Amino acid sequence: ITQAAQFGNFIRIDMEGSGYTQVTLDIFNELFARQQNVGVVIQAYLYRSEEDIRALNKLGARVRLCKGAYNEPASVAFPDKADTDKNYVKLMQMLLSEGNYPGIATHDEKMIEATRNYASQRSIPLDRFEFQMLYGIRRDLQEQLVREGYRMRVYVPYGEEWYPYMVRRLAERPANILFVLKGALR
Repeated sequence: ITQAAQFGNFIRIDMEGSGYTQVTLDIFNELFARQQNVGVVIQAYLYRSEEDIRALNKLGARVRLCKGAYNEPASVAFPDKADTDKNYVKLMQMLLSEGNYPGIATHDEKMIEATRNYASQRSIPLDRFEFQMLYGIRRDLQEQLVREGYRMRVYVPYGEEWYPYMVRRLAERPANILFVLKGALR
C-alpha cells in the first residue's frame, strides 16, 4: 500500500463470504490507520452492513457498495432479493450523503436509477461518487452512464487466483451464472 501511494495508486480490499467480513475489516482498519489510499467493499445483503458503513464513513474511508454474491444463511444476510435491494438503497444513500467518494457497484438498472435520483434530488455533484461494474458485463450501460456525465470504474479480478475467484462466485450462487451470461450478451 505504501508503494502504491508513491505512485498515486489506490488499493481496494474485496470482500468474501460473511465468515471473513470482520477479519477483512480489521485488516482494512489497520492499513487505513497507516495509509489512506486503501478502501474496502461492503455487501448490502449482510445485516451488519449499516453499522459497518456508519463506522467507515466516520473514518472517511472509501467504500465500494455491492449487493453480495455468496449464498449466506438467513442468520447473517437478507434471504430475499427485495430486502437486499431495499438495504442497498438505504446504504447507497448513507454513502452518497456522508461517504468519501463511494463506489456504487451494481449492474441493476433499478439501483442505478435510485442512485441517479438520490444524487439529483440532493444536488450531489457527479464527481463525488462513481458507478462500478464488472468488466464485460453491460458495456452498453457503462457507456451510457459515462455519456450522461457519471464516473465509471470497470472492475477486473486480477492476480494468480482470479479464475478460482470467479468460479467460486459463480458456483456459490447459481443465479450468478445466468446474470453473467445475460450481461455479456447485452
